[in-house]
Amino acid sequence: MRIPSIPGFDQQAFEKYLKNTGWLMLAKVGVMLVKSVVTTFALSNYLEASQFGILNYPMTIVTFSTAIAALGLDGFVTRELISRPEKKEAYLGTAFILRLLAGFGTLPLVYLAYHIINSAKPLQTPFHYVLIVAFIAVVQSVNIIDSFFQSKVQGKYIMYVQLAGNVLSTLTKLAFIVLKLPLIWFVYSLLLDAVFVAGSYLVMYQLKGNHIQRWKFDSSIAGYLLKHSWPLAFSAVLNTIYMKIDQGMIGTYLEIKQLGIYSNVANLSESYYFIPLAVVSSVFPAIMHARNTDQERYYKRLQNLYDLMVVLSVGAAIVLSFGSTYIYHWFLKREYWAGAPVLAVYVWAGVFAFLGVASGQYLIAEGYTKLAMLRTAAGALVNVILNIFWIPRYGIMGAAYATLIAYGVAAFFILFIPRTRGQGIQMLKSLFLISLFQKITNR
Repeated sequence: MRIPSIPGFDQQAFEKYLKNTGWLMLAKVGVMLVKSVVTTFALSNYLEASQFGILNYPMTIVTFSTAIAALGLDGFVTRELISRPEKKEAYLGTAFILRLLAGFGTLPLVYLAYHIINSAKPLQTPFHYVLIVAFIAVVQSVNIIDSFFQSKVQGKYIMYVQLAGNVLSTLTKLAFIVLKLPLIWFVYSLLLDAVFVAGSYLVMYQLKGNHIQRWKFDSSIAGYLLKHSWPLAFSAVLNTIYMKIDQGMIGTYLEIKQLGIYSNVANLSESYYFIPLAVVSSVFPAIMHARNTDQERYYKRLQNLYDLMVVLSVGAAIVLSFGSTYIYHWFLKREYWAGAPVLAVYVWAGVFAFLGVASGQYLIAEGYTKLAMLRTAAGALVNVILNIFWIPRYGIMGAAYATLIAYGVAAFFILFIPRTRGQGIQMLKSLFLISLFQKITNR
């Protein structure tokens, strides 16, 4: 089967890059399908909206703890393993211990956060639900094995792990639904999801002739990793605030039923966010090559990438926005129908998310990592401020508009920086279809 061409990119080179990342793309497609079919529809229809809200609330707290516990090590360890493969056991063992300790260290933070929020407004989600899910941060320490497979460019093994974990997760949730088990079982299933993936990583690592028994902790490497990875950890926390704070604030300001409806909207809206990551991973090597050899082609390829992101995201937004009522009325029970107009707004945030991912590659190529963190911080700040004012007044619709504006601010933050303003203008040309129109008329 021929892979569709992307204007401005050499077809043969693009297919080569795409094949290198194809396994990762397939894994993300599997994750998307599982999330959409099981979580958005089957599980939502099984649980009442209030129960679905109670189930999702622990993740609004735990998402922050998992971001902290990861310590920003994954990408950095991958880079180090590429440079120093002979120190595999030392790097993996050290990173594992650091993440494991950090995972346990976040448990008191989760306890403190829950009780601070609960003192302001009594929560309907019991603390032991949150504590169960909080152990995800501990279990995910094993996932540092992902860095090893990434460093070896062995994406197919990551695919096997992702598919195995998600198949087990899907079967478990479906079995719980068929058996008509109570809510607490689905709370445990959130932790089981992490256990399945971690276990799959361990099995795959061992099957490929490696041995975790050889891992060792090196204090000098630990200091080196922590010294260089903290900006990535801080950025991950900011990104979590930027993307997930709305659900946490809904659980604080509104009834838990509203969080259930909004969580369903978010799951559906974000189900295709794997697409920009897959595309930019495929074309990024071509963009970097152009940057080093031909500046004019470099900027042309970036413009083509922005155009593609707009076409894909706007197309998906139109379908989900105008079809939101039909989707909810056909596939979800009546108490979730209030989410249809919210979906019609929320889904347009995807346009800015796609452009943000694409422009993020430009920031990486130019070495503007601090600016990337700053734009995320700007989006997080806007999201928090708008939600404080709009959720009490407009409910979950206010949260949807806050997300839309925050994503827009983050994506186009580069307009306010002189050295990146040119890229912001290129993105605007794509957003308003100016660039695409010029290509059509030139032909």
